[in-house]
Amino acid sequence: MSGVKCTGKRYQNIIACLCVLLTLSSLLTGCGPAYDMPYEAAANVSSFNIVSRQNTDTAETYAEDLCVVKDDILAEGIDVGTAEAAVLFDLNNNSVIYAKNAHESLYPASLTKIMTAMVALKYGSLDQTLTATSAVNITEPGAQLIGLKAGDTMTLDQALRILLLYSANDVAMLVAEGVGGSVENFVAMMNQEALSLGATNTNFTNPSGLPDSEHKTTAYDLYLIFNAALKYETFNEIIQMTSYQTTYYDKDGEPKEFDKSTTNRFLKGDFQPPSGVTVIGGKTGTTNAAGHCLILLARDVSGSPYISVILRAESSDQLYEGMGHLLEGIHN
Repeated sequence: MSGVKCTGKRYQNIIACLCVLLTLSSLLTGCGPAYDMPYEAAANVSSFNIVSRQNTDTAETYAEDLCVVKDDILAEGIDVGTAEAAVLFDLNNNSVIYAKNAHESLYPASLTKIMTAMVALKYGSLDQTLTATSAVNITEPGAQLIGLKAGDTMTLDQALRILLLYSANDVAMLVAEGVGGSVENFVAMMNQEALSLGATNTNFTNPSGLPDSEHKTTAYDLYLIFNAALKYETFNEIIQMTSYQTTYYDKDGEPKEFDKSTTNRFLKGDFQPPSGVTVIGGKTGTTNAAGHCLILLARDVSGSPYISVILRAESSDQLYEGMGHLLEGIHN
């Protein structure tokens, strides 16, 4: 009898499996409800996430709570000047106010450091001590540096503040090695994070944004990355800072001072946003290859949030003038 009972259970399991397979087959072959949502690595709208629920036929798009742009939306009265690409998104309504070349592949310069900071916040600990190696010895002409030397130490919290406020490239290398174990592994983590966010038109080759022919992203992908980084309280705090002073230490334990102001000219007061718009914070980026770049979080008089991005303006003044005009779209 025991053998009969065992066999009966076996057949019951087989029948149950067949029922599940038949149900899945009907969904996948068109016999049941179908959702035409292909994933394409180079697609303008990056990806979709199908969510199945018991006893329902529901598909939730990946971009359900995101702004989605396919073509240019050039709002009347907004002139971003020489900028190669620009976008302005209303976060509360998930709507696109302005889009110019949102999906064009471009160099991001130090806007890269947004992803560097987010990966570090996700996988690191703010109180962990980072120790510099020879990886911080950057010789790129004109690269922003604080002069780190092998053996210098600081906490991740200190490093992230210097990274985002002053855009130090040697600190980017310090963070990458300290959190990722190696720069190469950390860059792989950055690219994996980009894919998970749907930023599939992005490829990072370093944590700093220094020039590399394979280091590319888009204005839209930067919106996705910045939007995700804003979920971290520390990131929000840092991008609003106007200056930062701290002490870190060399290999012999001797103190080294850091005291610098933000590179964001809106926060420094060099440029003013349109009336009724408050610039909360953001990230700057400049190289010869990338031109002048800027991403911002701003709010209107009611406190509603907006993300704006400009890539490849020809000069700093043109970048901030163009961003000022772009932010006027908040009132349109």
